[in-house]
Amino acid sequence: MNLCLEQKRQLVEPENILLSIRQQCHLLTLPRSSYYFSPQGLDAEDLFVMKAIDKIYTKYSFYGSLKITDALRKKGFPYNHKRIARLMRVMGIQALYPKRNLSKQNQDHCVFPYLLRKAKIEHTDQVWSTDITYIPMHNGFAYLVAVIDWYSRYVLSWKLSNTLDVYFCVEAVEQALSVSRPEIFNTDQGSQFTSELFINTILSNQITLSMDSKGRALDNVFIERLWRSLKYEDIYIKDYETMRDLFRGLTIYFQFYNYERSHQSLGYRTPAEVYFDKNKI
Repeated sequence: MNLCLEQKRQLVEPENILLSIRQQCHLLTLPRSSYYFSPQGLDAEDLFVMKAIDKIYTKYSFYGSLKITDALRKKGFPYNHKRIARLMRVMGIQALYPKRNLSKQNQDHCVFPYLLRKAKIEHTDQVWSTDITYIPMHNGFAYLVAVIDWYSRYVLSWKLSNTLDVYFCVEAVEQALSVSRPEIFNTDQGSQFTSELFINTILSNQITLSMDSKGRALDNVFIERLWRSLKYEDIYIKDYETMRDLFRGLTIYFQFYNYERSHQSLGYRTPAEVYFDKNKI
């Protein structure tokens, strides 16, 4: 998705192994720091636990740290609840269920109402949404953001990062907007998506912004399904070694997902067939 086919071929050709780190990161659209990424304050056991947490959370997104701790103990891993909660914060995940309002929201962040509860999705570019997910690797981890069209399930863009900042989210949106523009853009209430930079990127393109209600697991269900498919069909199987390997693997997977993987809900058509046909299913 991020590179044309010719660029992807060049990355693996022997004559290109002398590219500088700066040039390699530029081709991969990654910050140069990602090349040297080594998780700080995390040992091999923490990374192992985080992979286990991710598998449980991917299957049961309504599980909080207590239930995940209990699930791990039943598998024979007697980890402390505080450790699980700490690692979940590093991973940027939390249970998708309503919680008490124990603290006031950051006044610098602006939250928009959820507009899609009774909406009928009837055509492409009616609604796009985005989300971030934790990606486990063999000796580390990364964060992945993607933008998806609700009607066709077509992945318009995606970006990798080694930090949970807003910038790679904005880059993903800007890349998607180079393809088309939606009527409504839906996100959760994460700090990246309630930031002034992200909100201005959406609103300046005359797009209506919608945000998931807190604790509503189904408000962004299409991208949650995408993460589940990606992880079970690729990430957990491949156990990528490096960011470069991960980028290459994701490029191949999203090409497959968009252009080869048919969906029953789409009448056994692929997301690309539905998105670019612009016709109703």
